Amino acid sequence: MNPHPPIRRSPIAGAWYSDNPHILRNEIKAYIDAATPPALPGEVTGLIAPHAGYFYSGATAGHAYRCVKGRAFDVCVVFSPLHDYLPSQLLTSSHLAYATPLGEVPINQRLVEQCSANIAKATGEILQPIANDREHSLEIQLPFLQVALSAPFSLVPIMVRSQDPALLTAAAAAIAPALKEQNALLVASTDLSHFYTQSEAIQLDTSMLQQISAFSPEGVLRAERCGEGFACGAGAVALMLWTEKELGATRVTLLHHSTSADSSGDASRVVGYGALAVTR
Repeated sequence: MNPHPPIRRSPIAGAWYSDNPHILRNEIKAYIDAATPPALPGEVTGLIAPHAGYFYSGATAGHAYRCVKGRAFDVCVVFSPLHDYLPSQLLTSSHLAYATPLGEVPINQRLVEQCSANIAKATGEILQPIANDREHSLEIQLPFLQVALSAPFSLVPIMVRSQDPALLTAAAAAIAPALKEQNALLVASTDLSHFYTQSEAIQLDTSMLQQISAFSPEGVLRAERCGEGFACGAGAVALMLWTEKELGATRVTLLHHSTSADSSGDASRVVGYGALAVTR
C-alpha cells in the first residue's frame, strides 16, 4: 500500500504556468507553433529544454517540443535536477502519477523499478523514491509533452543530484537496457547560467552549449566544474546524453538560445535557456 497520496498535485501551477487548462494549452500551442527549429539529421529521440516559468523560457522550450509535435511515445523519461537538498544521488517519485492542469500523467512503475534495480546492481545506488516534492524542473516539462505529443504517455521521472562521471556513466549503462525495447523519448531539463549580465551569460552559455552540441557529457560536467559554463541540470543532462549514447543516438543539434532579458528587458542579471535535440 502506498503511504503517500497516489497523485502528486502541482505546487507550481498558477505561478510558473497558468492553472487554467484552456489558457495553458493555448499558450503552449502558441510557443510550439511559433518555433522555427533547423532541419535535423535524423529521428529525434531526446530533447533538452529549459525549466523557468513559461513567461521567461516558454519560447525556447517551444523550439524543443516543436521537434516532436504530433508524435507518439509510450514512455517519456524526464531527467531533471533536484534543487532541494537530499542525500541521495538519484531519485524518483513515490507517487503513481503527476497531475497538471491538463490531466494526470501516470508513472510507469515497472520501468522505474527495473531502472532502479539495474542501477543498484551496477552502482549500489537506487532511484530513491520521494513524495510531495516541490521540484519544478521535472514537472514543468509535462504540460509541453501533453500538448506536443499526439497520444497519452507514461512517465519515468529521474531527479539527478550527482555530477560524478563514474556514477552517471554506470547509471546510463544500467538505464539503457530497460529502454531498448520501448518507444521512449528522453528529456533533460536544465537552465543555463544564472544572474550574470547579458554579455557574460552569452559567453558562458555558448561554452556550455558547445559541449552539449558536441554530444560530450564529460565536457558538460567539466565546463560546470571549471566555471567555463553553467547548467543547473548538468548532471541530468550528462546522464541523459550518456543514456542516449547507449541507445545509439549520434548527434545533438542546438535549436535555440535565449535569456530572461528577452522577456523582461533587464539585461543586468539574466538566466540563460537552451533547447537542443538528440537524433539517431
